[in-house]
Amino acid sequence: MSSRRMTITTGSLLTASFSAVMIFSFSAGADDEGPMSGKGGKAVDKAPSGVELTTLLPEKIEVDNSSQETAITATVKNGGTKDSGEIRLLVVGFDGLSVKGVEGCAEIAEKDLPEGSNSGFACAIDNLAAGKSKSYAVDATFVLKKEGKICLPVQDADGKKTFWQQGPVPFGANNPAPNAPATPLLLGTDNSPVTPGSDKAGGDKSGGKELPKTGPADRILPLGAVGAALISAGAAGLWWTQRRPQRSES
Repeated sequence: MSSRRMTITTGSLLTASFSAVMIFSFSAGADDEGPMSGKGGKAVDKAPSGVELTTLLPEKIEVDNSSQETAITATVKNGGTKDSGEIRLLVVGFDGLSVKGVEGCAEIAEKDLPEGSNSGFACAIDNLAAGKSKSYAVDATFVLKKEGKICLPVQDADGKKTFWQQGPVPFGANNPAPNAPATPLLLGTDNSPVTPGSDKAGGDKSGGKELPKTGPADRILPLGAVGAALISAGAAGLWWTQRRPQRSES
């Protein structure tokens, strides 16, 4: 009997341990950003032969309702057959979405930000091999009383050509939950303000200019740069000009 009880007890403990592992694994996965998407992305200038650069953003993020903090993963991918050579990824925030930090990247000075944006970082990439991707952890804040957009241009090293640009694409929620711990926002969705009766656009956009919408028929945000980028110890310089980039023939 003693041996039988020991067998039953051991079996119960193993079952409980297995269940605990399954529950823990499911809980840990529930916090992941989930699927990534290239929604709002467009090819702009023609990339070098054999190089195919695109970007990805999470389809869903969550904003802490008390701190307004959120985390975003920005990924650049070379789906071509040849290495990219030196390129750079820019991570730029608009309206309610402000980029506070991008791991391993240099902050863009306020005077050098593209028109309409409030923050940005430049990520220098020595080379992206064919078929490979590189992801960056983006720390940001999102004012839920406003709309918020993010933009990911991929340029050559000196910024003269923009091979790909995702956005400015919005994150938003149609039915915000101000009393919940966090608000989930979906990529490609215009945000509805949390505060009832408030102006959807937040009421304080500089100059009241409407930001470009995303979609196949819309124009690319003019992010072509003239000059060279100075990214060194503690310094970064970027020059922006307004122009309409030529679209690549597909």
